[in-house]
Amino acid sequence: MNRLFNAILLLCIGAAVVASFAYLGIDLGQLGDGDNLNRMGAYAQRFLSPDLSPSHLKAIGHGALETIAMSALGTLLAAVFGLVLALPAAGRFGWPMQSTSRLVLNALRAVPELVWAALMVLAAGLGPNAGTLALALHTTGVLGRLFAEALENTPPEPAEAIRLQGGNAVWAFCYGTLPNLMPQLLAYILYRWENNIRMASVLGFVGAGGLGQMLYVSLSLFQEAQASTVILAMLLLVLAVDSLSSWSRQRWVKA
Repeated sequence: MNRLFNAILLLCIGAAVVASFAYLGIDLGQLGDGDNLNRMGAYAQRFLSPDLSPSHLKAIGHGALETIAMSALGTLLAAVFGLVLALPAAGRFGWPMQSTSRLVLNALRAVPELVWAALMVLAAGLGPNAGTLALALHTTGVLGRLFAEALENTPPEPAEAIRLQGGNAVWAFCYGTLPNLMPQLLAYILYRWENNIRMASVLGFVGAGGLGQMLYVSLSLFQEAQASTVILAMLLLVLAVDSLSSWSRQRWVKA
Protein backbone atom coordinates (compact mmCIF):
# COMPACT_ATOMS: atom_id res chain seq x y z
CA MET A 1 0.00 0.00 0.00
CA ASN A 2 2.81 2.40 0.88
CA ARG A 3 4.62 1.57 -2.35
CA LEU A 4 1.49 2.28 -4.38
CA PHE A 5 0.99 5.58 -2.58
CA ASN A 6 4.65 6.58 -3.19
CA ALA A 7 4.35 5.64 -6.87
CA ILE A 8 1.18 7.71 -7.26
CA LEU A 9 2.84 10.64 -5.46
CA LEU A 10 5.89 10.50 -7.77
CA LEU A 11 3.64 10.36 -10.84
CA CYS A 12 1.70 13.39 -9.60
CA ILE A 13 4.92 15.33 -9.00
CA GLY A 14 6.22 14.40 -12.44
CA ALA A 15 2.94 15.41 -14.07
CA ALA A 16 3.02 18.74 -12.20
CA VAL A 17 6.57 19.43 -13.42
CA VAL A 18 5.67 18.62 -17.04
CA ALA A 19 2.51 20.71 -16.81
CA SER A 20 4.50 23.65 -15.39
CA PHE A 21 6.96 23.57 -18.30
CA ALA A 22 4.08 23.37 -20.77
CA TYR A 23 2.10 26.18 -19.13
CA LEU A 24 5.10 28.53 -18.84
CA GLY A 25 6.28 27.74 -22.37
CA ILE A 26 9.90 27.14 -21.31
CA ASP A 27 12.00 25.75 -24.17
CA LEU A 28 15.16 24.17 -22.76
CA GLY A 29 16.35 23.36 -26.24
CA GLN A 30 16.36 27.02 -27.21
CA LEU A 31 18.16 27.87 -23.97
CA GLY A 32 20.94 25.45 -24.88
CA ASP A 33 21.23 26.73 -28.44
CA GLY A 34 24.77 27.53 -29.58
CA ASP A 35 24.12 31.21 -30.30
CA ASN A 36 22.41 31.73 -26.94
CA LEU A 37 25.25 30.01 -25.10
CA ASN A 38 27.81 32.19 -26.90
CA ARG A 39 25.91 35.35 -25.99
CA MET A 40 25.57 34.27 -22.36
CA GLY A 41 29.27 33.40 -22.24
CA ALA A 42 30.29 36.76 -23.69
CA TYR A 43 28.02 38.57 -21.22
CA ALA A 44 29.47 36.62 -18.28
CA GLN A 45 33.00 37.23 -19.51
CA ARG A 46 32.52 40.98 -19.29
CA PHE A 47 31.95 40.53 -15.53
CA LEU A 48 35.43 39.02 -15.08
CA SER A 49 37.14 42.43 -15.23
CA PRO A 50 35.79 44.42 -12.26
CA ASP A 51 36.28 48.16 -12.13
CA LEU A 52 38.80 48.84 -9.36
CA SER A 53 39.32 52.54 -9.99
CA PRO A 54 39.66 54.69 -6.84
CA SER A 55 36.57 56.75 -7.60
CA HIS A 56 34.38 53.67 -8.07
CA LEU A 57 35.78 51.96 -4.97
CA LYS A 58 35.05 55.12 -2.98
CA ALA A 59 31.45 55.10 -4.22
CA ILE A 60 31.14 51.41 -3.31
CA GLY A 61 32.48 52.10 0.18
CA HIS A 62 29.82 54.77 0.64
CA GLY A 63 27.14 52.40 -0.65
CA ALA A 64 28.33 49.60 1.66
CA LEU A 65 28.15 51.87 4.69
CA GLU A 66 24.69 52.96 3.63
CA THR A 67 23.60 49.33 3.30
CA ILE A 68 24.98 48.43 6.74
CA ALA A 69 23.30 51.47 8.31
CA MET A 70 19.96 50.61 6.68
CA SER A 71 20.05 47.01 7.89
CA ALA A 72 21.27 47.85 11.40
CA LEU A 73 18.80 50.68 12.00
CA GLY A 74 15.92 48.72 10.48
CA THR A 75 16.70 45.71 12.67
CA LEU A 76 17.04 47.86 15.79
CA LEU A 77 13.69 49.55 15.21
CA ALA A 78 12.10 46.18 14.49
CA ALA A 79 13.52 44.69 17.70
CA VAL A 80 12.05 47.52 19.80
CA PHE A 81 8.61 47.54 18.18
CA GLY A 82 8.58 43.76 17.89
CA LEU A 83 9.09 43.41 21.63
CA VAL A 84 6.37 46.00 22.31
CA LEU A 85 3.91 44.05 20.15
CA ALA A 86 5.11 40.68 21.44
CA LEU A 87 3.98 41.40 25.01
CA PRO A 88 0.27 41.65 24.17
CA ALA A 89 0.64 38.96 21.48
CA ALA A 90 1.83 36.55 24.18
CA GLY A 91 -1.38 37.13 26.14
CA ARG A 92 0.04 39.44 28.80
CA PHE A 93 -2.84 41.95 28.47
CA GLY A 94 -5.86 39.76 27.76
CA TRP A 95 -7.29 38.18 24.64
CA PRO A 96 -8.56 41.39 22.89
CA MET A 97 -5.05 42.87 22.87
CA GLN A 98 -3.63 39.46 21.96
CA SER A 99 -5.85 39.12 18.90
CA THR A 100 -5.22 42.68 17.77
CA SER A 101 -1.44 42.53 18.14
CA ARG A 102 -1.25 39.16 16.38
CA LEU A 103 -3.30 40.57 13.52
CA VAL A 104 -0.88 43.51 13.22
CA LEU A 105 2.16 41.20 13.30
CA ASN A 106 0.64 38.94 10.65
CA ALA A 107 -0.12 41.91 8.43
CA LEU A 108 3.41 43.31 8.72
CA ARG A 109 4.96 39.93 8.09
CA ALA A 110 2.71 39.03 5.16
CA VAL A 111 3.91 41.92 2.99
CA PRO A 112 7.41 41.24 1.53
CA GLU A 113 10.25 43.71 1.97
CA LEU A 114 10.28 44.68 -1.70
CA VAL A 115 6.60 45.61 -1.59
CA TRP A 116 7.13 47.63 1.58
CA ALA A 117 10.11 49.33 -0.09
CA ALA A 118 8.05 50.24 -3.15
CA LEU A 119 5.36 51.72 -0.90
CA MET A 120 7.91 53.59 1.21
CA VAL A 121 9.58 55.00 -1.91
CA LEU A 122 6.22 56.47 -2.90
CA ALA A 123 5.69 57.82 0.62
CA ALA A 124 9.20 58.94 1.64
CA GLY A 125 10.95 59.31 -1.73
CA LEU A 126 14.03 57.62 -3.12
CA GLY A 127 16.93 56.86 -0.79
CA PRO A 128 17.91 54.91 2.32
CA ASN A 129 14.98 56.21 4.39
CA ALA A 130 12.58 54.11 2.35
CA GLY A 131 14.78 51.03 2.65
CA THR A 132 15.16 51.42 6.40
CA LEU A 133 11.41 51.78 6.92
CA ALA A 134 10.70 48.78 4.69
CA LEU A 135 13.11 46.56 6.62
CA ALA A 136 11.77 47.80 9.95
CA LEU A 137 8.13 47.14 9.06
CA HIS A 138 8.60 43.61 7.75
CA THR A 139 11.12 42.60 10.42
CA THR A 140 8.81 43.90 13.16
CA GLY A 141 6.26 41.32 12.09
CA VAL A 142 8.85 38.53 12.05
CA LEU A 143 10.59 39.39 15.33
CA GLY A 144 7.31 40.16 17.08
CA ARG A 145 6.03 36.67 16.28
CA LEU A 146 9.29 35.03 17.40
CA PHE A 147 9.44 37.13 20.57
CA ALA A 148 5.83 36.28 21.42
CA GLU A 149 6.50 32.55 21.09
CA ALA A 150 9.61 32.89 23.25
CA LEU A 151 7.60 34.75 25.90
CA GLU A 152 4.94 32.05 25.90
CA ASN A 153 7.61 29.39 26.55
CA THR A 154 9.43 31.33 29.29
CA PRO A 155 8.95 29.95 32.84
CA PRO A 156 6.78 32.40 34.84
CA GLU A 157 8.14 31.47 38.28
CA PRO A 158 10.97 34.09 38.51
CA ALA A 159 8.63 36.94 37.59
CA GLU A 160 5.98 35.69 40.00
CA ALA A 161 8.54 35.53 42.81
CA ILE A 162 9.39 39.20 42.26
CA ARG A 163 5.70 40.12 42.23
CA LEU A 164 5.19 38.28 45.54
CA GLN A 165 8.04 40.28 47.05
CA GLY A 166 6.25 43.54 46.23
CA GLY A 167 7.73 44.32 42.80
CA ASN A 168 5.53 45.76 40.09
CA ALA A 169 4.94 44.22 36.65
CA VAL A 170 7.73 46.22 34.98
CA TRP A 171 10.40 45.13 37.46
CA ALA A 172 9.12 41.56 37.34
CA PHE A 173 9.52 41.54 33.58
CA CYS A 174 12.93 43.25 33.56
CA TYR A 175 14.50 41.13 36.30
CA GLY A 176 12.45 37.93 36.21
CA THR A 177 11.59 37.30 32.56
CA LEU A 178 14.02 39.27 30.42
CA PRO A 179 17.30 37.75 31.72
CA ASN A 180 16.11 34.24 30.84
CA LEU A 181 14.78 35.46 27.52
CA MET A 182 17.71 37.63 26.42
CA PRO A 183 19.95 34.93 24.81
CA GLN A 184 17.09 33.77 22.62
CA LEU A 185 16.09 37.33 21.72
CA LEU A 186 19.67 38.18 20.81
CA ALA A 187 19.93 35.10 18.58
CA TYR A 188 16.73 36.10 16.76
CA ILE A 189 17.90 39.70 16.33
CA LEU A 190 21.31 38.71 14.95
CA TYR A 191 19.75 36.20 12.59
CA ARG A 192 17.35 38.77 11.22
CA TRP A 193 20.20 41.27 10.87
CA GLU A 194 21.99 38.75 8.66
CA ASN A 195 18.87 38.48 6.51
CA ASN A 196 18.38 42.23 6.43
CA ILE A 197 21.94 42.92 5.29
CA ARG A 198 21.22 40.76 2.25
CA MET A 199 17.79 42.24 1.69
CA ALA A 200 19.14 45.79 2.05
CA SER A 201 21.38 45.01 -0.93
CA VAL A 202 18.32 44.05 -2.97
CA LEU A 203 15.99 46.87 -1.96
CA GLY A 204 18.05 49.29 -4.01
CA PHE A 205 16.41 47.85 -7.12
CA VAL A 206 13.29 49.83 -6.24
CA GLY A 207 15.30 52.96 -5.40
CA ALA A 208 15.86 52.35 -1.68
CA GLY A 209 19.56 53.22 -1.71
CA GLY A 210 22.68 51.25 -0.82
CA LEU A 211 24.65 48.82 -2.96
CA GLY A 212 21.47 47.51 -4.56
CA GLN A 213 20.74 50.85 -6.17
CA MET A 214 24.30 51.05 -7.50
CA LEU A 215 23.95 47.54 -8.95
CA TYR A 216 20.64 48.42 -10.57
CA VAL A 217 22.07 51.55 -12.19
CA SER A 218 25.16 49.68 -13.43
CA LEU A 219 23.11 46.87 -14.95
CA SER A 220 20.65 49.31 -16.49
CA LEU A 221 23.52 51.09 -18.26
CA PHE A 222 25.18 47.77 -19.24
CA GLN A 223 28.26 48.66 -17.20
CA GLU A 224 29.31 45.08 -16.47
CA ALA A 225 32.69 46.00 -14.95
CA GLN A 226 31.12 48.35 -12.40
CA ALA A 227 28.36 45.85 -11.66
CA SER A 228 30.94 43.12 -11.06
CA THR A 229 32.69 45.25 -8.45
CA VAL A 230 29.38 45.95 -6.69
CA ILE A 231 28.54 42.22 -6.61
CA LEU A 232 31.97 41.43 -5.11
CA ALA A 233 31.42 44.12 -2.48
CA MET A 234 28.03 42.64 -1.62
CA LEU A 235 29.54 39.18 -1.20
CA LEU A 236 32.33 40.48 1.05
CA LEU A 237 29.83 42.47 3.10
CA VAL A 238 27.60 39.43 3.66
CA LEU A 239 30.57 37.26 4.64
CA ALA A 240 31.80 39.90 7.09
CA VAL A 241 28.37 40.26 8.71
CA ASP A 242 27.95 36.47 8.94
CA SER A 243 31.32 36.15 10.66
CA LEU A 244 30.56 38.99 13.07
CA SER A 245 27.15 37.54 13.92
CA SER A 246 28.56 34.06 14.53
CA TRP A 247 31.34 35.47 16.73
CA SER A 248 28.85 37.56 18.74
CA ARG A 249 26.57 34.57 19.37
CA GLN A 250 29.48 32.41 20.52
CA ARG A 251 30.73 35.15 22.86
CA TRP A 252 27.23 35.53 24.36
CA VAL A 253 26.86 31.77 24.91
CA LYS A 254 30.27 31.58 26.61
CA ALA A 255 29.39 34.58 28.79
